[in-house]
Amino acid sequence: MKKNILFAFLFPAVVFAQGYTSYFTGSTANIATTPEFGVCMMGGATEHDNAMIWLLQKASGGDVVVLRSSGSNGYNDYLYSELGVNVNSVETLVITSVAGATNPYVLDKVANAEMIWFAGGDQYDYVSYFKDNALEDLINSHINVKHAPIGGTSAGMAILGRQYFSAQNGSVTTAEALANPYHNYMTIGSEDFLSVPFMENVITDTHYDDPDRRGRHTAFLARLQHDGLGDVKGIACNEYVAVCIGTDGKAHVYGDYPNYQEFAFFLQPNCNNTGVAEICASGSPLTWNYGGEALKVYKVPGTMNGTNYFEVNNWKEAIGFGGSWENWSVDHGVFSTVAGTAPDCILATQTFELPSAAATPNPFTDFIEIDAAENASVSIFDALGKKVFESLEMKQSRINTADFASGLYFVKIEKAGQSTTKKLLKN
Repeated sequence: MKKNILFAFLFPAVVFAQGYTSYFTGSTANIATTPEFGVCMMGGATEHDNAMIWLLQKASGGDVVVLRSSGSNGYNDYLYSELGVNVNSVETLVITSVAGATNPYVLDKVANAEMIWFAGGDQYDYVSYFKDNALEDLINSHINVKHAPIGGTSAGMAILGRQYFSAQNGSVTTAEALANPYHNYMTIGSEDFLSVPFMENVITDTHYDDPDRRGRHTAFLARLQHDGLGDVKGIACNEYVAVCIGTDGKAHVYGDYPNYQEFAFFLQPNCNNTGVAEICASGSPLTWNYGGEALKVYKVPGTMNGTNYFEVNNWKEAIGFGGSWENWSVDHGVFSTVAGTAPDCILATQTFELPSAAATPNPFTDFIEIDAAENASVSIFDALGKKVFESLEMKQSRINTADFASGLYFVKIEKAGQSTTKKLLKN
């Protein structure tokens, strides 16, 4: 619903304050629209216009906030007027300290944003300034409570995975990562910052083709898996490529292929392998080989209209369009890639249906009752694929759902090698 407009201007307004600088373009009257969730990640060079239009449209004409730790107002006119999508305002907040990140003015602007965009720069600035404070809480609320769009390029893309390369000690090259997956520069954060749907077990990488970062990304996954994360995945973009994921879980890839070699990559450990990397130790070159099939990677050409995609709502089914499969591996620090085939994860993880298990009532309100729940593993996912509850060994049959938002949920029950998934609606 639109409030009365006080006044509008098309030139940046610059406000200086301790720890942040504001550059404002548009109407100063805040409006409240109904945004739609979407996440768009770009490889670090020039933004892809069509991908940015896709994201802007999900703000439903509301207010856009650009967060960055260096630079100035380069996004303001681009997002406000140059792409042809109507938005109420664009405000760039250049934040240079925790004090700036938690300034009441900054928090108010982020709280009222219908879209958030992270610029490039140094991702450790974002981690240092935004993490573990009120700004982090507001960003996660923007994503998971308001269900509003978010995105970023380069450093901004790097922080959107639930696992992330923090660059705390500086960047790391492919050669350094493969020679020692526990190199001092291999600083990885895990499950302690942003919580973006479909990005729960994902670590991203950017500027993938300049320089070649396939090897270091592989080392990120090997490290995380070796350190106990388990089912880790990777999403990466070449420099001029964007990956945009909507509520359907399809990751559409934007670029200018075949005019340029512009690809996105979707990495997952080969589900037919039973263990972690053969050699993943401090001071030793990485070996993650398994006969040259350690990783299954879907390589997707980016097109101007984002026609090609990979479904990240269910990696095991390995559903994509327009791409090709590759096998990646590392042998004593030497990275290799060859043409491959899709993983057969459904067969590799096949279980038998658990007929006695049930989840009631349906629809539900304040609780879900699980029949045959004792010692079962129960996970609940919302309609966006975000895990909202997990118990690896149930001790009681009733799950408190009073805090769940209204909507569709999927309850997965596993016990003694058998499983079932129930679809329930909360009023």
